[in-house]
Amino acid sequence: MAEDDIYTKDGSTDIHKKPAIRRTTGNWKACFFILGNECCERLAYYGMSTNLVNYLQIRLNQSNVTASNNVTNWAGTCYITPLVGAFLADAYLGRYWTIASFSIIYFLGMTLLTLSASVPGLKPSCDGMVCHPTGSQSVICFLALYLIALGTGGIKPCVSSFGADQFDENDEDEKKKKSSFFNFFYFSINIGALIASSVLVWIQMNVGWGWGFGIPAVAMAIAVMSFFSGTRLYRHQNPGGSALTRICQVLVASFRKIKEKIPDDGNLLYETTGAESAIIGSRKLDHTKGMRFLDKAAVETQTDKIKASVDPWRLCTVTQVEELKSIIRLLPIWASGIAFSTVYSQISTMFVLQGNTMDPHMGPHFQIPSASLSIFDTISVTFWTPIYDRIIVPLARKHTSHKNGFTQLQRMGIGLVISIFAMLAAGILEVVRLNMVKKHNYYDNQFLPMSIFWQIPQYFLIGCAEVFTFIGQLEFFYDQAPDAMRSMSSALSLTTVAVGNYLSTLLVTIITKVTTRNGKVGWIPDNLNRGHLDYFYWLLAVLSVINFVVYLWIANGFKYKRVVGVPS
Repeated sequence: MAEDDIYTKDGSTDIHKKPAIRRTTGNWKACFFILGNECCERLAYYGMSTNLVNYLQIRLNQSNVTASNNVTNWAGTCYITPLVGAFLADAYLGRYWTIASFSIIYFLGMTLLTLSASVPGLKPSCDGMVCHPTGSQSVICFLALYLIALGTGGIKPCVSSFGADQFDENDEDEKKKKSSFFNFFYFSINIGALIASSVLVWIQMNVGWGWGFGIPAVAMAIAVMSFFSGTRLYRHQNPGGSALTRICQVLVASFRKIKEKIPDDGNLLYETTGAESAIIGSRKLDHTKGMRFLDKAAVETQTDKIKASVDPWRLCTVTQVEELKSIIRLLPIWASGIAFSTVYSQISTMFVLQGNTMDPHMGPHFQIPSASLSIFDTISVTFWTPIYDRIIVPLARKHTSHKNGFTQLQRMGIGLVISIFAMLAAGILEVVRLNMVKKHNYYDNQFLPMSIFWQIPQYFLIGCAEVFTFIGQLEFFYDQAPDAMRSMSSALSLTTVAVGNYLSTLLVTIITKVTTRNGKVGWIPDNLNRGHLDYFYWLLAVLSVINFVVYLWIANGFKYKRVVGVPS
């Protein structure tokens, strides 16, 4: 067997930093451990977060608005901290060691949260249904939550990219499997979420919060063990140095050469000789038109030519310039995902509060917690993911001739449309619910004689939208990212969820302030029977329509990155 067939072609290494042997490393045999890790980690995360709004209301005695805003602020932070983890992974630690180290922080946070909900003195004292948390007890709870948020920062941006790294991009057979990996990666997320939103939420509401948070902590421990179990099988991409430094070098060099003329022929711009890029772990990128000011950083002057060594703060390679261009081109697509994430965040806030007012009975004795309705979002994802991969893609491929059926941008756009219908379904249900309240004078009833299962359509539509938008976004940001900035790019895609949660908090805060003027109850009072939650859903639907129109314009003009020697 030729040496080229023994080792991977993308420069990946094994845990000992030796060239990765194709037959014994990577591929699906390594991904099973990564998918197992993700399934258990997501079980831990959703087992703790799905019902968090109710925990804050019941144990920390917070109002609807305060609890909802605290959940969205915390969830937003969980999707901002990946920027920290991604920077460390791409620049210094590599994805494997970043996941390993931040997992420990994550587990410590889960353990502290369990103690704060179960140990006398740390958990709030309660008289019947009313609890009396002290300031220190609230601080410990939020300290645990934000330790978890920090821990997610090293896992979220790295684990999907690390899984994709197990498939050699320079091998056509392995490259085809990578798209399926992203589908089954998201599938494994939702298997964990399925268990969390059904079994764990019921335990929290009927057995106790100590058990309800303790089981997710154990799941996180299993996630860590699963990850380490695959160590000898993993392929690693070497960290390429600080991406932020390279970006700053391009900007500084461009301004230093602000008066230099850019040659019409892009081949005259500076690039290293040979097949290897100057950036560790990155392939060379072809020059692209657009954002020509940045090309000034690659203009080679006479002063540059006579120097013995290249000063990267004065002269950058075309690949380094194209790195920055690629990231800038991703930003409009990134921004168009914010409205979708705002819609998605309602699963853990307004959908739960809406469900709290409806009849939770399944039969004469069993009551389903409102937060457990998110199980139908999870069922939707687990249903549509294999359907999309095995049925929709082959059918679409026949009509589009695209290897993946749809382009990633088309896939994301379909999800944006479906999310609009999810908000319409939620709004229509709220109109029906409020009409029942008005007709029968149910204003002060804790539960209406309307089954909570009428919420299923809105959850199911959100799940369907996720399969198209979130999975498409994961794959798109991985593929279009420069090779040495893939963790950072994955983190960037995750920040849409963060900003979406913060936008939800901002909207709720503004709406509450505006609609409660002059003594009015507002759209989202503690007693939703006297409010107008439907108006909030209509607002999100309108914002989603506007966002989709803008997205079509952005996607139509998007320019894909071009790797040297790889057909477009």
